[in-house]
Amino acid sequence: MSWTEIVIEIDRAHAEPLSDALMEAGALSVSVEDADEGTDAEQPLFGEPGMEPAEAAWERSRVVALADIDADHAVIVAEAAAAVGLAQAPAYSLRAVEEQDWVRLTQAQFDPIHIGTNIWVVPSWHDAPDPNGLVLELDPGLAFGTGSHPTTRLCMEWLERNAPENLSVLDYGCGSGILAMVAKKLGAARVIGIDIDPQAIESARYNSQRNQCEIDYYLPEEFGTNAQQERFDIVVANILSSPLKLLAPMLSSRVADGGALVLSGVLVRQADEVAAAYAPFIELSVAGEHEGWVVLAGRAAGAR
Repeated sequence: MSWTEIVIEIDRAHAEPLSDALMEAGALSVSVEDADEGTDAEQPLFGEPGMEPAEAAWERSRVVALADIDADHAVIVAEAAAAVGLAQAPAYSLRAVEEQDWVRLTQAQFDPIHIGTNIWVVPSWHDAPDPNGLVLELDPGLAFGTGSHPTTRLCMEWLERNAPENLSVLDYGCGSGILAMVAKKLGAARVIGIDIDPQAIESARYNSQRNQCEIDYYLPEEFGTNAQQERFDIVVANILSSPLKLLAPMLSSRVADGGALVLSGVLVRQADEVAAAYAPFIELSVAGEHEGWVVLAGRAAGAR
């Protein structure tokens, strides 16, 4: 089966409502792009994690609607235009979209990722480039964490440099379970993963079983019930700066005497304020930086 893209250039004010109206009029999917992309007039439209722009539109937006090749494209555009109060249907162009093997095309975008010295994150449809390395079989999915993001990479590199052999590790905000699995494969004796998202917990359990890693995963309320007073030799949390600051007393209390606290999800400019939130408990400093992100690390007082 083949499809057709209906391409409409329109102003910012009408981009989002027109997108919704196109879906109501029979489009299969709709996306909005910068009509000036690739020119000097291109406008980056990004926000910090957790603070994304409320409106995904540009001053000159390009609305691209996917429709069946046999659909009446003029009618779809006319109905959508009328629904948003446009006096007349906007000009549009059509682009053919040929049928493709979308699974194969999607898989081709994800190659094995080499991290640190010896770590490989390998999708299930690839062979490990170095079978003797620390290999994690992990497919891209809904839960955060495949090693491609700088914050995940920074935490993995810290764990590799400070191998937790025979130690206990808490991964708070575990997502896909990738950091918990790295810790386990580096010799950790006991690893716990915590996440607020039940889907992440399910994904992490599946990934750990697939990688032969014995790890316990909990929602925060379950963790409090099952390990109320437990402290860990290493606590790692790869989330965002705002929740990290709020969690400072709790996360610090989970670090054993002489143990390490490792935090990421922190932009370079946020490092000082996050470290300040933890200063009453543990002194943190930048232990790595990559693409504008940092990992903070420090040790609790007392003997390990």
